[in-house]
Amino acid sequence: MTHELPVVFEVASLVAVVGILLVDLAIVRRRPHVPSTRESVTWVAVYVGLALAFAGLLAFVGGSAPAGEFVAGWLTEYSLSVDNLFVFLLIMSSFAVPREQQQRVLMVGIVVALVLRAAFILAGAAIIERNTWVFYLFGAFLVYTAVKLLREGGAGDEEYEENALVRGVRRVLPMSPTYDGGNVRTVHQGRRVFTPLLVVFLAIGTTDLLFAFDSIPAIFGLTHDPFIVFTANVFALMGLRQLYFLLGGLLDRLVYLPYGLAAILAFIGGKLVLEALATNSVPFLNGGRPVTWAPEVPTWLSLVVIAAALLTATAASLLASRRTGPRAVEPADEV
Repeated sequence: MTHELPVVFEVASLVAVVGILLVDLAIVRRRPHVPSTRESVTWVAVYVGLALAFAGLLAFVGGSAPAGEFVAGWLTEYSLSVDNLFVFLLIMSSFAVPREQQQRVLMVGIVVALVLRAAFILAGAAIIERNTWVFYLFGAFLVYTAVKLLREGGAGDEEYEENALVRGVRRVLPMSPTYDGGNVRTVHQGRRVFTPLLVVFLAIGTTDLLFAFDSIPAIFGLTHDPFIVFTANVFALMGLRQLYFLLGGLLDRLVYLPYGLAAILAFIGGKLVLEALATNSVPFLNGGRPVTWAPEVPTWLSLVVIAAALLTATAASLLASRRTGPRAVEPADEV
């Protein structure tokens, strides 16, 4: 549902979040480096703490309902983002991004992804407001994605395939064959050209947008409030850069994470279908009237299912990794 939160609170929250992102981007730009494990743990803890503090503010301002929806959405987006880190790792390796520039690449890619996701969220909210039957499509798509994850299991692509936009940019723009520190433009053979860093920025940003086709419908299954949807996405993505360096080669140890995500997506897909049944007329059911017997899934149950699926998948993965050594994919060190 959409909550009546004070406009001042929403505006102040968005300004604060944008400010944090800009400061983070400025720090990375000024001092590109490979963060230590201690630094990564500290920053991940900071961003998790910020998310939980924001949930507390939501509870204080709007009550437990928006706070619970935010936490459920944030957990879902965060867990899906962890799974996406493996693809980011492949992109870094494919483009041989220098390790000291990987923080900047991730930060800019995340900012691009947030801008694109904001447009996607606004469009989704407008569609839902006018046509709640779209939940049938969202629900079916999430269940389909869950089945696909179950079939694929932990077996993902070992090579990154460039999308059409990235291939088009490579063909149209003059490109340098090598990097030039953190510069997007450089001089090569007497010409001003772009460095591969521009292509990597686009690859990270557009790839994350493709991931949004799974995650955005999923969070709309937990809340209809575009403000909560967007802030949950922001807080999930803000700590992603540090989590990338923290997990690194350990990502491959989470072999059962896709199964946990499949359970979450299937649950939310079913929740969306039930909501669509309760709010829409179905010609071949209940005489063309909304199905009043369709149960409403409470937010607390969504939280329990999401947390249980993530904990079970993580525990099973850690137990399995003790018996078999996982294949690690390390970020590239050199161009």
